[in-house]
Amino acid sequence: MTTEKAVKFKLRQLDMYLLKEYKEKFGIKHKNSKDYENRFSKKIRLAIKNLNSLITESVKTLTVDNKTGRPSKLSLKQKVTLILMQQLIGKSNRMMENLLDLFSVFFDIDISYKTIERLYGDDEVKLALLNLFELTIKKKGISEIDASGDATGYGLTIKIHYQSYASKLKEKSKMADGKKKKFVYKFAMMDLDSKMYVCYGTSLKSEKDAYFKAITMLRKSTNSIWIKSMRLDRYYSNPGDVNSYRGCDFYFIPKKNLTMGNGIYWNERLTEFVKDTFGYLKEYYRRNNSESCFSVDKKLLGWRIGQKRDDRIDTVCFCKTIWRNLFQLYA
Repeated sequence: MTTEKAVKFKLRQLDMYLLKEYKEKFGIKHKNSKDYENRFSKKIRLAIKNLNSLITESVKTLTVDNKTGRPSKLSLKQKVTLILMQQLIGKSNRMMENLLDLFSVFFDIDISYKTIERLYGDDEVKLALLNLFELTIKKKGISEIDASGDATGYGLTIKIHYQSYASKLKEKSKMADGKKKKFVYKFAMMDLDSKMYVCYGTSLKSEKDAYFKAITMLRKSTNSIWIKSMRLDRYYSNPGDVNSYRGCDFYFIPKKNLTMGNGIYWNERLTEFVKDTFGYLKEYYRRNNSESCFSVDKKLLGWRIGQKRDDRIDTVCFCKTIWRNLFQLYA
């Protein structure tokens, strides 16, 4: 086992020269942009082509009880299709209403923007989306994963861009400021092999709250996913979070004010960091995949959410999460 002094000395070395040496030795290899664009376009085409059959499979096990009031114009399958297509197209509810002249060719009905708005709070739609999410994981054959986790934010107003706001406040951006809602925190855990999300969580309060919701979702998953290894940033490098991953390899960068008296597992992880620093960093920086995928998601599906109710905000984030999995299902 290592000592507290050795870990802190290694952290100083990391700041002074080791991190620079690591980046020079294991620098990022740039992708062939033309090849990447071709593969990306193919994934999108295949996802859209297979969307109908996947939604059909997702809703077939759901039985809708008879409700009081006026019957819905849309079937559950049509609701799920409509809400996912809106997120892909990236139009507001009112703009989407104008585009429904095109969709009416397939649906053969007239739909108002209020109908679209209500879909985001529809419990049946949420259940169908959950089934679809679980189905993508099942079809990819994901069971044991090398995982990475990270959080991002989606703006709730046109004026506020999460990345700019967070960079100004730095760690303070991990918590809401109690004023008018500016953005929603989203945490997602990714399988590094398939680049698919296995769980997600959202919160208007804090990143940590979103993280706990994601972990709860993973525990309730019907796919019985086992985490072999996990990578999280320094925000999660406290003994409580680290020790919650006992039984797998957990990679994190220790904080400078660390202490050693936090159990055998904690000491084992710090010992590996000291003894094989480059090997440890190589595993840790695989978490950059999470940041990269968030960036791709926002470029494709947008960085702003045009909803106000908490449950509807979460549904938008879930749709974005599902689209990532649909694209990667055919990677």
